[in-house]
Amino acid sequence: MDEDKVKHEEPGTEAPATESEIDEADGDSDSQITEEVIELDPLEEAINRAEAAEKEISYRDAEIQNVRKRLMSEKATAIQYGGMGMARKMLSVLADIDRSLAVNEDEGLVLIRSKMWSELSGDGVEKIETKGQKFDPTKMEAITTLPPSEDFPANCVIDELEAGYTYKDRVLTPARVVVASDQ
Repeated sequence: MDEDKVKHEEPGTEAPATESEIDEADGDSDSQITEEVIELDPLEEAINRAEAAEKEISYRDAEIQNVRKRLMSEKATAIQYGGMGMARKMLSVLADIDRSLAVNEDEGLVLIRSKMWSELSGDGVEKIETKGQKFDPTKMEAITTLPPSEDFPANCVIDELEAGYTYKDRVLTPARVVVASDQ
């Protein structure tokens, strides 16, 4: 042997061992099992990946369908209640006409009011009936309260100060009322 190729080691110093040398020295069978588990059959691996991809596609498709349904619902609601803003504006004009008629009865204003109310009610605007009814906080706003009487028991509307209206099934403006209350 060539002396150049032989390593001369001094006593007490050893070269650090590599991991493979340690595993071989230990005779550890766990490392061999681990290597076997890591190696999967390529066909099984492809099948697992395909199944995972199919699940992901299913989830994404369901999510797209849900978004589509939600958007269609929102679109239908927007179409159904699209005239709500204009109805609210026209009701303020109608209130002005009513105030004008309270001061001076004018036949022209009566005709205009009648025509305007006809158009609004044809589009789905309805007046909230309040007087003598049970107080409904979803449709009415209590401006003041009075003690109950025989004619108006507790939680009953005594008088309407300002009319309220609904558009289809939604409240446009709440009715402002006086309510009988014990408090």
